[in-house]
Amino acid sequence: MARKEKSNNGANLGYEAELFKAADKLRGNMEPSDYKHVALGLIFLKYISDSFEARHAALLAEDAAAAEDKDEYLADNVFWVPKEARWSHLKANAKRPEIGTLIDDAMRAIEKDNESLKGVLPKDYARPALNKVMLGELIDLISGIALGEEGDKSRDVLGRVYEYFLGQFAGSEGKRGGEFYTPRSVVRVLVEMLEPYQGRVYDPCCGSGGMFVQSEKFVLEHGGRIGDIAIYGQESNYTTWRLAKMNLAVRGIDADIRWNNEGSFHKDELRDLRFDYILANPPFNISDWGGDRLREDPRWQFGAPPVGNANYAWLQHIYWHLAPFGNAGVVLANGSMSSNQSGEGEIRKAMIEADAVDCMVALPGQLFYSTQIPACLWFLARDKSNGKRGKETLRDRRGEVLFIDARNLGTLVDRTRREFSNEDIQKIADTYHAWRGEKGAGKYTDTPGFCKAATLDEIRKHGHVLTPGRYVGAAVADDDGEPFEEKMRRLSAQWRGHQKEAVRLDAAIEANLRELGYGE
Repeated sequence: MARKEKSNNGANLGYEAELFKAADKLRGNMEPSDYKHVALGLIFLKYISDSFEARHAALLAEDAAAAEDKDEYLADNVFWVPKEARWSHLKANAKRPEIGTLIDDAMRAIEKDNESLKGVLPKDYARPALNKVMLGELIDLISGIALGEEGDKSRDVLGRVYEYFLGQFAGSEGKRGGEFYTPRSVVRVLVEMLEPYQGRVYDPCCGSGGMFVQSEKFVLEHGGRIGDIAIYGQESNYTTWRLAKMNLAVRGIDADIRWNNEGSFHKDELRDLRFDYILANPPFNISDWGGDRLREDPRWQFGAPPVGNANYAWLQHIYWHLAPFGNAGVVLANGSMSSNQSGEGEIRKAMIEADAVDCMVALPGQLFYSTQIPACLWFLARDKSNGKRGKETLRDRRGEVLFIDARNLGTLVDRTRREFSNEDIQKIADTYHAWRGEKGAGKYTDTPGFCKAATLDEIRKHGHVLTPGRYVGAAVADDDGEPFEEKMRRLSAQWRGHQKEAVRLDAAIEANLRELGYGE
């Protein structure tokens, strides 16, 4: 069973929020989409410099010669940082007018000495449009992050700050923000349900890498080792790929994240690999995905997806990449559950009849920065007869699909956005775990209005539509114990009393109006 996080899901430590407010004030008139790279690039630079300095000090205490040996750092998964690129050097020169050039030089020096960072770091701090006073103040602000913290604690603080800033920038950018960021509480639902303890984890449209960060957190929180999972991803947007590379490096996560501008459909970089867990939030309802060039692709084992919508291309690409006992969680638009346009209904029917669909979750509105389109979660399984979870064997779930209607869960955190609480996430995940027959997960029972384990025959009767609301029914109203006859007498008397009071008030108002000279 998954353990609950100790902290509240919606609120990181107030420290991150205060820091972001201070950083956002420095932004001035700069667009959030531009400022994001300025701020996140500097936080990353601070992170790798702190990690280097900590290792450098430890090596100096042992052997001065070893402290200048690059291999000593690489062996410890620490980036080598040349003297002119260290944070102490930038901090000392933060108020100089050429600070932008010094930052760019530092980024280039780090890329030169660290192969895995080539082409990743932002190097346009010297551009004339960037206010150099603001840059100096931002360096001073970031200098205070994790001040006095050591080793893993420093890395964790900087990692949390980076993740928090990513989320806030996504909110500031609105629709465009959703292109690189999936809200944390949605990712946590996927992770808590799939429980990626060990094996290969993949995201074919990985954005800024949030799925991977949460997967690593899950492993650590449940007593596992980070090395137990291997992370793979692909991203077609070069700028977003750079954010992902930095996000993972700040977390100390080793990952194989590929970039090409053709994307996972047309240039599947990891075509020959199969994965134990796939977590993905593909862009919804893409109409220009180039499907006309892929009509005979072997990935379309349930039917060729329509040229005008990529939803079923994503589902089949993901299913094709699953290992023999692999599981996937995919965020898609609600229309994917019921659409019959351009053959989508036939593809969905084929997937259901092949027992590829394990669970469907309807989500509440307002969870996403980028869209008001209602969304759902698809959970796919390669083998529902003998699904493995580590060394554990799950129960045979063939001929059955679990439906969860979570539309009434979540809390508004501001006027436009909703988040799941820890309790919401646990409720959804625990229901899935119990239904799958996991050890210690308890006994599953249908809950009217929330969850229902439906048979294939029931799904056939609904025309292979997968909308949870069709299956879970209405929630049972609480019985207050008052007999129906008595309740009706009481409510009837109340209603008549209200009617008499309304007549009395009408008469009083009319009398007052006459007295003021406004009578009829």
